[in-house]
Amino acid sequence: MRIDIATLFPEMCERYLDESIIGRAKNKGIFEVNCHNIRDYTLDKHRRVDDTPYSEQKGMLMQCDPIFRCFEAVTAGREQRPHVIYMSPQGKTLTQKRCRELASLSSIFILCGHYEGVDERVIEEIVDEEISIGDYVLTGGELPALVLIDSVVRMLDGTLSNTDCYEDESHYSGLLEYPQYTRPEVWHEKKVPEVLLSGHHANIAKWRREQRLLNTLKKRPELIDVAVLSPEDLEIINKYVDFDGTSE
Repeated sequence: MRIDIATLFPEMCERYLDESIIGRAKNKGIFEVNCHNIRDYTLDKHRRVDDTPYSEQKGMLMQCDPIFRCFEAVTAGREQRPHVIYMSPQGKTLTQKRCRELASLSSIFILCGHYEGVDERVIEEIVDEEISIGDYVLTGGELPALVLIDSVVRMLDGTLSNTDCYEDESHYSGLLEYPQYTRPEVWHEKKVPEVLLSGHHANIAKWRREQRLLNTLKKRPELIDVAVLSPEDLEIINKYVDFDGTSE
């Protein structure tokens, strides 16, 4: 996969993408990422890329031309146009399902806005999709872009040791993850559940499924409404839900 980021702060993105699991995946060639400074594509001698909006609104708005020139330069000569994402609080909220879908693409171009955002016309011209990481506003699109890249790259073949590393995690199957424990066996008089010490794989799998359901019911009950549940799952839920619909 190739990822291109159009940003005013390429160094900020590069520093993060060189670290930890994502950095190792990049070094192994599992994905390629290039950070492009939008200021390099302005014709303004002072390298300005923004101007005041046509309204009484305060603040500055990123201009079309530098962004469009950046996009044209980055995509010139390619056989296939990349999928273009604008990180925006107006976009659809990022989900694990969408991350899985994006991980199947060969090329992504991410536009990071700043100030009051970008001129609507360049969004209409080049953007395929707007994505938000939550219902709040940040000072720029760089942090959301890094969140998106991290969540997508970790599902590319070879980034993690095996698919279990993400398939068992929260949200992958629509439910939250089960509780996990490590050594010591007893800590502050709290003991690791006996079933996890038993070595009985079928019982452990059953316990994990039950805990996924109960954890979701307790912390994010709205996910239960849209999850694909078996009759056995419903039996477990009914066992732990009292008559008024709340968990015990």
